Amino acid sequence: MSKLTVNTRPVQFDMDPDTPLLWALRDAANLTGTKYGCGEGDCGACMVIVDGEALRSCLITIAEAEGRFVTTIEGLSRDRSHPVQQALVAEQAIQCGFCTPGIALSAAALLARNPDPGEQEIRDAIPNICRCGVYPRLIRAVQRAGRVIRREERISAAPAPGISAEDAARAVPAMAPSAPAEGE
Repeated sequence: MSKLTVNTRPVQFDMDPDTPLLWALRDAANLTGTKYGCGEGDCGACMVIVDGEALRSCLITIAEAEGRFVTTIEGLSRDRSHPVQQALVAEQAIQCGFCTPGIALSAAALLARNPDPGEQEIRDAIPNICRCGVYPRLIRAVQRAGRVIRREERISAAPAPGISAEDAARAVPAMAPSAPAEGE
């Protein structure tokens, strides 16, 4: 039985120790935000954060994850308020959404290490494949999330599902719009 912490909760998986973490999360823990893309570690759709490092969950077994701390997209922020999630929406860096959880976790792990990464560092830290081609907006989103983390900017974002815009507007103070990025 493999014991680990998933989204701050202790979990035991009574599965074959060689089961990829991806399938334990999706099938046994019902954390379906972790996506199956290629099963080869190439696409990054299955990215999770393990002990602070973005890892492809299709390539790590539950035995290898034993005793470690795992964060999935569901654990990044229950109300989608994490700066990366907010910046991805604000910069319109989401198209079909399939790769978004993996990208968000790669970006969150990067920004936890370095809240002010350069463009090349972002490209190196986010190896995820996006068929929709959001890469330029993705770079801007990660940089914007970094500014939010550094408290240089705030994002006025859409409310979470189930919350009316009117209720959200009463709960969140209004902000001045951010300056457009160069070239926009």
